[in-house]
Amino acid sequence: MIRMPRLPHPTPEELRRDPLPLRGRTALVTGASRRGGIGYAVARRLAAHGASVYLHHHVPHDAGQPWGADRPEEVAASVREVLGDPRARVVHGPGDLADPAAPAELIATAAEALGGRLDILVANHALSGSDGTLDTVDAAMLDAHWAVDTRAVVLLVQAYARLRAALPPRTPGGRVVLMTSGQDHGGGMPGEIAYALQKGALASVTRSLATTLAERAVTVNAVNPGPVDTDYLSGEAYDWVASRFPAGRWGMPDDPARLIAWLATDEAGWITGQVIDSEGGFRR
Repeated sequence: MIRMPRLPHPTPEELRRDPLPLRGRTALVTGASRRGGIGYAVARRLAAHGASVYLHHHVPHDAGQPWGADRPEEVAASVREVLGDPRARVVHGPGDLADPAAPAELIATAAEALGGRLDILVANHALSGSDGTLDTVDAAMLDAHWAVDTRAVVLLVQAYARLRAALPPRTPGGRVVLMTSGQDHGGGMPGEIAYALQKGALASVTRSLATTLAERAVTVNAVNPGPVDTDYLSGEAYDWVASRFPAGRWGMPDDPARLIAWLATDEAGWITGQVIDSEGGFRR
């Protein structure tokens, strides 16, 4: 066995926090199409940390939901307002990830727009609706969620990994963050069988992807944000959910965004293959 040299403790300079820990890095955030969502909050955090960010959106999906769609340029402009590095860029573009060719095209487009390299992939998108209980779910619902929530994520990671393979070995900064849900906690998600199934698959594959990409110095983690106020619930149901948090409030999009942005930094370089709950102590 080859004994690796013992690394010294960090120097005082290394321990001082860099105000722009993602300066010079590039990121793709999928599902960042509206200012009420987690993807937007993640993009703002990454941009504030110095990264250049590509915002993926699929406006027809949000337009068909009760919360409606934002104008992509307005979303991008809001992210630009918090850029930590004046040399960084914020770019946006569409993509229907139900199309099996779209993930690889999106990775290539984002990398080209950000200077030919992509360091950080945050697969935040998901299909809303088109789901049901065990009694009502059908093949079309299962296939729709599989295509968007799971197949597209794996194909995104595949295309990202191929892009990173062209870089010199052990190039730092490689990060993949997947989004799972609360399907493994409490009573599960019996009213959303298709969604819970696909999010559970992402949680399950996280360690396999982390092992696969370790030789390329890429970490892979999944985050369960818990119930987050993204404008989808109101009234008594909203108040009941808020009461289940020790803090007495819902999670806000910036709550999981802070964790995700930290996972993208060098400080989190020794964390990989993990499914991390960011639920604020939510009681089911």
